[in-house]
Amino acid sequence: MSAGSRTGVPCPSIRFGGGDVQQTTRADELPFDDPKLNKQWHYINTGDQTLTSPIRAGADVDCKEAWKLCTGDPSIIVAVVDEGVMYSHEDLSANMWVNEAELDGQTGVDDDGNGYRDDIYGYNFVLNTGKITWTNPDDVGHGTHVAGTIAAVNNNGRGVCGIAGGSGSNDGVKIMSLQIFDGEDGATADATANAIRYAADNGALILQCSWGYDAGVFTSDSAWARACSAEKDAIDYFIANAGKDNPASPMTGGLAIFAAGNESARMPGYPASYGGVVCVTAFAPDFTPSTFTNYGQAADIAAPGGDSDYTLDDAGTILSTQTDAFGLYGYMEGTSMACPHVSGVAALGLSYAVKLGKHFTADEFRSLLLTSVNDINSYLEGEKDYYYFYKYYGEAYPRTMHLPNYVGKMGGGYTDAYKLLLSIEGTAAIWIKQNEATEIDLSKYFGASENLTFAVSVSQEDERALGLSSLVKGNKLIVVCANTGSASLTLRTNIGGTIVSKQLVVVARPQIASNGGWL
Repeated sequence: MSAGSRTGVPCPSIRFGGGDVQQTTRADELPFDDPKLNKQWHYINTGDQTLTSPIRAGADVDCKEAWKLCTGDPSIIVAVVDEGVMYSHEDLSANMWVNEAELDGQTGVDDDGNGYRDDIYGYNFVLNTGKITWTNPDDVGHGTHVAGTIAAVNNNGRGVCGIAGGSGSNDGVKIMSLQIFDGEDGATADATANAIRYAADNGALILQCSWGYDAGVFTSDSAWARACSAEKDAIDYFIANAGKDNPASPMTGGLAIFAAGNESARMPGYPASYGGVVCVTAFAPDFTPSTFTNYGQAADIAAPGGDSDYTLDDAGTILSTQTDAFGLYGYMEGTSMACPHVSGVAALGLSYAVKLGKHFTADEFRSLLLTSVNDINSYLEGEKDYYYFYKYYGEAYPRTMHLPNYVGKMGGGYTDAYKLLLSIEGTAAIWIKQNEATEIDLSKYFGASENLTFAVSVSQEDERALGLSSLVKGNKLIVVCANTGSASLTLRTNIGGTIVSKQLVVVARPQIASNGGWL
């Protein structure tokens, strides 16, 4: 089909096993009351081997820390260009974008004059109608699953959480459904381009696209542009024009975010490989590349995508909302599932920018997003054994991945929501390796003076959660964290008779980049 193929797939129904007990996470330790949040390792990963295995603490997008600062903002609109989103879903309806003029208008009339009739929740570009659908027998719930990762309603006592789904007070980001797949049918190239332009013209700042052409169909930007000029022009239009007509927007221009594809190929497919978009690769619950992920120099950033061929169960994949045909909630895997993690993190970052009254150009925010990452290369050593699963035949075939082949080709690192929010805030933060003493030079924050005496304080809650110990020696702060997580430290000193204090955030992770985490 002209729009390419969806890149996420439902998980196999056959399950092969579990793992050894390591630790568990009690419901009262989680920030929201959504009953399935404890299964969303991709948001908060404690390394719980009773959930799935292999798994490693910290292989997530760091939602727990980020949600302390922001949970979303309804002024931020994410356009899900995909199958139709089930807008009546119990865990999505409150966070759907609604075109009030059409909702309150007359059926069959273009009440808001935007060129589309009855586009209440978006538009169906396959059938050229305002009616979004998700009930075709060949639909797999792809669009609804993607939407839930971004903005399933948080803290509503139901189902799952979304990265930017709010706090349960009608404060999540909004999902605009732009349907380009209906069962086996797809929108034409021109219709897909119209969908992308619609997103820019109707308030979306983020274009979420878990679809594309197979790797190798096009081998360069110019080859893709020649064959798919309508799609390329529309993507360029979105990047240049989204948010321009809204003076209250936290960003001028838009972010187009695409899945890298699932052929295990050494280059992402297009449009993901196009330099103007954000290309997302996928990793498993232990940081290793998902067995299916495309990778290569065009990759920008990695995110959780699951890996049932590796964990041999559904729990090692991505849990999100589903259509009613699939029981409202379900597991899927793919770079399709990694992609909305990055879209959700970006939406959360823009929400925080709204909260702080900050504004960015699309280039500025894209740079923040792509540098607010943690190192993944340190996990790419040795071999990864897995089973290539033919679900139609119920057989599994052993395979091996050589992980060094992926070094430098999964993107700049894996996305971290908390790091992005701290970057937007401008708060000084230090990333340290768990269980390793780290020396911090305080003169960077208070000026180079050997005569200053420092005092440091931290809440008992943070100290206990991280297993944090600290020692001040002159102008050096030495910290050790037994657990992963973050803590806010208050540093005080006397400068010329005035007590001066500053905040410093310490974040402990299993592994960090050689430059302290800032890539």
